[in-house]
Amino acid sequence: MSDPRDDEPPAHQGAAGEPALETEPEPEKLFFPSVDVFVTEYLAPLLRRRLNRSLAVWCPSWWAHPEAVARLTSLWRAFEYLRRDPALGVSIWWTHHADPHLRALMDPDVGPFAVCDPRDGHASSPLGPLPLTPVPPGLLDHPGFRVEESIFENMRANEAEHAAARDRPTGYPKDKVLNKNMGF
Repeated sequence: MSDPRDDEPPAHQGAAGEPALETEPEPEKLFFPSVDVFVTEYLAPLLRRRLNRSLAVWCPSWWAHPEAVARLTSLWRAFEYLRRDPALGVSIWWTHHADPHLRALMDPDVGPFAVCDPRDGHASSPLGPLPLTPVPPGLLDHPGFRVEESIFENMRANEAEHAAARDRPTGYPKDKVLNKNMGF
């Protein structure tokens, strides 16, 4: 009796003996499928703060504040990326992402929720965007205010130059040990 697996082509070959097509690995699924789910199922239940007009504020309608949506989306994306690092990912997320963004969001004086109240809800007159006046013509024409493609070309040239220098032979045989006592 023969093993039915004997009739199967090897994993690296297709059915007719031709090479199998390489398939892209499936991207890892998000733990939280959206910023809304991230905020409502993780962040809001996790955070415990004394909310008042002097220490910290929060708006139950956080989604009505464009800055809050941008910051919370950044937090969500950083969380999804960093949670995969089992050693320091979550710690880095807290110290480098969550803490600074939450400080800015919940600041009672200048944060986007400054005119809202956690009990009374979203303010009927939320803060407006920053005021702007048009930039005077010619003001930003100085090269210090521009990013030109040539900067990136120079960076690529420098990278290629450094790579060539790394690959250049040093004149010393690579298989020779410099110092037997030191292990190199």
